[in-house]
Amino acid sequence: MRRRLINSTLAVVLVVIAVFGISLVIVETRTIESSAQESVQSEAVRLVSIVDSRLAGGERVESGVLREQITPERYARVDIPSRAAIELGSRPQGGVITATQKGEQGETVRVEESRSTVSKEVGRTLLVILAVALLAVVAAVFLAVRQANRLTAPLIDLAETAERLGSGDPRPRHRRYGVPELDRVADVLDASAERIARMLTAERRLAADASHQLRTPLTALSMRLEEITLTDDPETVKEEATIALTQVERLTDVVQRLLTNSRDPQTGSAVTFDLDEVIKQQIEEWRPATRSGGRALVRSGKEGLRAVGTPGAVSQVLATLIENSLMHGDGTVALRTRVTGNQAVVEVTDEGPGVPVDLGSRVFERTVSGRNSTGLGLAVARDLAEADGGRLELLQQHPPVFALFLSRGADQTIEGV
Repeated sequence: MRRRLINSTLAVVLVVIAVFGISLVIVETRTIESSAQESVQSEAVRLVSIVDSRLAGGERVESGVLREQITPERYARVDIPSRAAIELGSRPQGGVITATQKGEQGETVRVEESRSTVSKEVGRTLLVILAVALLAVVAAVFLAVRQANRLTAPLIDLAETAERLGSGDPRPRHRRYGVPELDRVADVLDASAERIARMLTAERRLAADASHQLRTPLTALSMRLEEITLTDDPETVKEEATIALTQVERLTDVVQRLLTNSRDPQTGSAVTFDLDEVIKQQIEEWRPATRSGGRALVRSGKEGLRAVGTPGAVSQVLATLIENSLMHGDGTVALRTRVTGNQAVVEVTDEGPGVPVDLGSRVFERTVSGRNSTGLGLAVARDLAEADGGRLELLQQHPPVFALFLSRGADQTIEGV
């Protein structure tokens, strides 16, 4: 493209120079010839007037007097009746420019000039025109190269940006080039880079969230399946299988919720559900882990609450809070339900040291953790809670009190009014 731009620019300049140069040469040649003819004619008129004045005054007309009145490169012949012709200068050879003038005393003056003088003047003019044309070509080459670089360099840069996008580097470059069309392409590429970056971030976030959220439940599920394989009691097998199926359904719901949040965080699937059932389910699932760790999991507070949300997501939020208490806390893990306004609140607390002072509200940020953990659990739990209009807060650091706020069911709201 760069070569095409240079060649096209030079072609335009050469055509312009050819058209205007030839026209200028023709005009200048005619002007020089006309000027030379007028000069010879003017000299003939001046010379005949001198001869007339001398003849009228009875003065002698000699070559010595007249020779000073003509240009040295010209030839003049003065014919006076009844006298010998007077010749001034050397008669030119070849083509000549001639001017003849007759005087009042009957004399005739003829002035001649060689056309070679005119040809030399035309040649000098041609050299000037050629020099100007050459300068114009040089300037055109310089401008064409500069313009080609100005246009091709951004295109090369945009191609590199597109190549970077294709290789998996979605960082926008935010470069503009002062050319509206190229700037428009740059805007589109930057917007595409930002969209790709958001998509990659969402996919990586989904993978990290899913890996973190499924790790512990899958471990618990595998332990229950192992218990099923080791027992021959049909009632125990049935009970463990029922709990395992419930866990599978909850995990399926959580995975679907994570996928929905990664694609459209504003899309909700909230329904009115029995909060007691979810809490009871979590207590049953975590009882083996609390017993094996010498801990206790208890529930207190208001019962019979119905809340608005996704049961699977709420279960996963509570599971995250319970897991954090078992991993980072100490003593009894307590779940307490209460009502505040038109919201149902589930508080999870333990008897451990609580959240470090330097963390505070940052405990919900991703990769922020007080111990050797990923720091994703509370962040994902907060996202799951907010997806259906709820919220997760740290009410107290020492001892730790985490609270899940959920909207109450419509029937309960009416009863409370």
